[in-house]
Amino acid sequence: MFPEERHDKIINILHKEGKVVVKDLSSRFNVTEDCIRKDLKILENKNLLQRTYGGAVSVRHSAPKQDISIRKNISVESKEVIAEKAFNSIFENETIFLDISTTNMMLAEKLSKSPKKLTVVTNMLDIISILNKQDNNIKVICTGGVLSKDLDGFTGSMAIESIINYKPNKCFIGSCGVNIFDKSVTTFDVEDGNTKKAIINGSKEIFLVMENRKFYIDGTYKFATLYDINTIITESPPDKEITNLLTKTDTKFI
Repeated sequence: MFPEERHDKIINILHKEGKVVVKDLSSRFNVTEDCIRKDLKILENKNLLQRTYGGAVSVRHSAPKQDISIRKNISVESKEVIAEKAFNSIFENETIFLDISTTNMMLAEKLSKSPKKLTVVTNMLDIISILNKQDNNIKVICTGGVLSKDLDGFTGSMAIESIINYKPNKCFIGSCGVNIFDKSVTTFDVEDGNTKKAIINGSKEIFLVMENRKFYIDGTYKFATLYDINTIITESPPDKEITNLLTKTDTKFI
């Protein structure tokens, strides 16, 4: 096999799996590990991947700015699993904050149908609507503020003035992306990011709800670092490299 053919196959594997390991590629292509390292260096110089210890990951991409109406239909099955895990982490009589997130909408659906007695603070209109039922035991508090129609919720200074008055037991925060290497947690909207910051600062325990694919995507505005996050909830355990790096920030995952 010519080196160029091997390079193409390595990139194809990256696109499918998100990462490659030198040892695995060496076995797969029946070449030395030094040969694979040279391949990865060449591909990195072409900005086609990012080398890591023992392998490489895909070059990070920016998260697209999308309306809530579009995001509702993306990764639905993964979000369902994440919402179920989040639901199981909430206990009777707690006060929780659900921020603007399509995963949190699924979590709200589960809470609305459960017998759990809770207080839910939220800045998202859809979540208010979901929880506004007579046959549940949930007290709903809305932050108010200036409505962002793109996000279907309240962000910015007026919402923050309300948020800082609450000290929820737990908050569940959505994110556009997490960079495990520089520890940044990002979104694509500045006002949304500042609002998330206020929620995190006032909460006792912070949960990040996100699909695994977001470990390879970046938003444009950093609102937190992994040191601020107690637990990340994903649809399945992240790969070993990510879990090893998470231990350095004392961030749990479920």
